[in-house]
Amino acid sequence: MKILGPEALVFGVDDLDACFQYLADYGLKKVDSAPSGATFEALDGTCAVVRKSGDAGLPAPIAAAPNIRDQIYGVADQATLEAIGAELSRDREVKAGSDGVLRAHDDSGYPIGFQLSRRRKFSAPRYFNVPGMDSHRPVNAIAAVDDAPIPICSLSHVVLFAPDIDKAEKFYTQRLGFRTVDVFTNLGPFMRPAGTLEHHTLFLIKAPRPGLQHFTFHVPDLNDMLKAGWNFVKKGYKSFWGPGRHILGSNNFWYFNSPLGGLMEFDSDMDLHDDSWKPRFIPANQQTSQIYLFNFTEKWSPGGDKH
Repeated sequence: MKILGPEALVFGVDDLDACFQYLADYGLKKVDSAPSGATFEALDGTCAVVRKSGDAGLPAPIAAAPNIRDQIYGVADQATLEAIGAELSRDREVKAGSDGVLRAHDDSGYPIGFQLSRRRKFSAPRYFNVPGMDSHRPVNAIAAVDDAPIPICSLSHVVLFAPDIDKAEKFYTQRLGFRTVDVFTNLGPFMRPAGTLEHHTLFLIKAPRPGLQHFTFHVPDLNDMLKAGWNFVKKGYKSFWGPGRHILGSNNFWYFNSPLGGLMEFDSDMDLHDDSWKPRFIPANQQTSQIYLFNFTEKWSPGGDKH
């Protein structure tokens, strides 16, 4: 099944204004707004949708608000959409909405939808130079521009709690054609659908109750990730973990508390894997969770210390 990855995550929240400000400060573009909520897009059209938790148009909550209420995956073609419908309707209700979204629930109870992909092409600058290689940054163009915009490219992945991790993993691998790429043996699997090579678009964590752990959008490179996180801290948002670089997936990361019910991350430079990749099975701990980790501190000048 040519499932490409998540295209929209929908949240039921308590404080719309706080979520609107948060997502705008993160760098997403508000593209619609109504009394019940708004949609915030990345450059490729993937998005975060926020609604009041009591909105009757949302699926029933799986966890207390604020939290995730829906996930919409993009698929490559109509044949994939029909195959998903045929497969899932064998043992659960599947509904085709007037919006073109095929909706069902996964085996953990999370609402999940599928649509013909609406991702659009975009361009973002690649602002780095490597000695001995062709330049990616024009001559005389500087990279350290304090107020340069940071492109938020695409919805990367979502991380969900699952009470029965084996059952949850089997649903995605056996019913939807996902692959388990790596596994934290004491937490759960990193998974990707067949339509992408990205290390993971879904990470499942064993926990007593379902709910959102975190989600993230890609930025182009490490410089953008660090600068985005720096700007976020300066705006008063609380850093939770990072900046650093993961081992499984290799992606650069910086996590922040959010008003959406879980953490939100800035992320860049994730590994790509094809079907020949053999999953790694390791426990999650301080040695295996990151190859390096830094902590934010205020700016410092080498001329300011006389000792």
